[in-house]
Amino acid sequence: MHELTVSRHIEADPGKVWDILVNQTDEWWCPKPWRAEVNWGARQPGAVVHTTMYGPDGERNEHPGLILAWDEGRRIATTDAVVGDLEPAGPFMLGIWEIIPEGSGTRYTGRARHWTEEAMKQHADMGFEEGWGVMADQFKELCEAP
Repeated sequence: MHELTVSRHIEADPGKVWDILVNQTDEWWCPKPWRAEVNWGARQPGAVVHTTMYGPDGERNEHPGLILAWDEGRRIATTDAVVGDLEPAGPFMLGIWEIIPEGSGTRYTGRARHWTEEAMKQHADMGFEEGWGVMADQFKELCEAP
């Protein structure tokens, strides 16, 4: 498996962490000063998901995809391999965001699974560790806020 991951222990109840994961996604999804608009659509497997990322200099990146798994309170999985009305695309990766209770809080893990080692290396070279790490830190901060 060609996977890159980030993980954080969050001192917050899994219910709160899940709520912020899915209902405040725009607030943590990409490293600032970038911002994102994430539309989870119908929030079920087979639904379209669409993310638009905006850069500080007017950049705009569109990321359409499909929800593969929506396990309420636990895990979301998406892919860019299928977009729109089941149209093949890319593919670049599967994205998986999951939470599990851990001690007095919650373990958050973000995974990017790639079809090839080359795609995984490309993602790593694009700054996966730093970018997804900043996202995880922003997410953790939101979750741990009173």
